[in-house]
Amino acid sequence: MKMGHITIHTADLDKSIRFYTEALGLRIQTDFRGERGMPIVFVSDGAGSPPIELIEGNGTPYTGAGLSIGFHVEDIERAHRELEDKGCHPTPFVSPMPGVRFFFIKDPNGVDIQLM
Repeated sequence: MKMGHITIHTADLDKSIRFYTEALGLRIQTDFRGERGMPIVFVSDGAGSPPIELIEGNGTPYTGAGLSIGFHVEDIERAHRELEDKGCHPTPFVSPMPGVRFFFIKDPNGVDIQLM
């Protein structure tokens, strides 16, 4: 079994797309906004990681309880500074055990985004 994607139902698709592309540097892989049916956009790193499917107008928008999506970054200090400069309000660093260090930001839907 292989993970295909992660779906987030959003109240504001454009705001979610801006967050994932501008703050996190993901790219739009598939864009169904001009198609018939509900607006759906897939964003990913383009390097084979499962994409995030953003859907607007299908069911109840997600509000952030109990979901975390983790991303590996090359330089955690630089990522923290850059996200702070972009107004993403990163948390202080967390280090639950030696050799492990990460922080969180929230996406526009309240999803916890962990950067490690």
